[in-house]
Amino acid sequence: MLFFDSHSHVNSSYFNDDADEVLRRAINNGVATVLVGTDYKSSKKALDMVSRYHSGIYAAVGLHPDEIFDHHEKINGVDTLVKGELFNADLYQQLGKFPSVVAIGEIGLDYHKPEASIEELKKIKQAQKEVLIKQLVLAVKLKLPVIFHCRQAHDDLIKILEDFRKEYRAYLPTDRAWGVIHCFSATETIAWQYFNLGLVISFTGLITFSQQWDSLIRKMPEDKLLIETDSPFMTPEPYRGRRNEPVLVKYVANRIAQIKNWDIEKLAQLTTTNAKRLFKIN
Repeated sequence: MLFFDSHSHVNSSYFNDDADEVLRRAINNGVATVLVGTDYKSSKKALDMVSRYHSGIYAAVGLHPDEIFDHHEKINGVDTLVKGELFNADLYQQLGKFPSVVAIGEIGLDYHKPEASIEELKKIKQAQKEVLIKQLVLAVKLKLPVIFHCRQAHDDLIKILEDFRKEYRAYLPTDRAWGVIHCFSATETIAWQYFNLGLVISFTGLITFSQQWDSLIRKMPEDKLLIETDSPFMTPEPYRGRRNEPVLVKYVANRIAQIKNWDIEKLAQLTTTNAKRLFKIN
């Protein structure tokens, strides 16, 4: 049985001490994963890490909307101010040409800025939209699917994607999805809007401790479903409160199998097939 964790950040500072151990544990337990970049440094690190494995570990490169601005994050356990990164299409294009890169991501919009003033939030939104569109164009140029991040911004993201799809329809695949909304946490209505745009959605450990998406999971098309950990975040039950890692994607799969009344083998095969189709992995 092979599980496909479609989104993890083992290439982040949370795994500085044991990243290879974590990835070996995933592979030994039949779990493949995509190491997702959030800026140039983590994107390049994902590529470097993937080069140490023959199969089962893949990379995505992209600039997360929060990384455009100065922000604080934990680095080796220390709260550190990190300067924002201007998007350089040429640098990301160089990374995206490597065969082990299977997607552009994670990119998107994040309007959760409780400390920002109204004027600051306007500037943040505009900058995020501009960077997102540039990365969408890059994905088309490189013929790669997109991993989307969206927080409190679905209306704007859907509008951008509708306009983008109209303009670039001739360059987007018609036989498979061209992107995934990762860590889906919106409504059923929004999910169907994304499906109609040619996208799929991915669920995390959130669904193991909330029934909010059970109805959607029961009804959604089988070919629109992916699973992920978003490691080190979104840890599923019964490990909630600990650092997440790819091997725990099995608990997300188990929960979906329970909701749909399926055998776990069927769920594993379906979501792995869907992930490989999206990311064009043989």
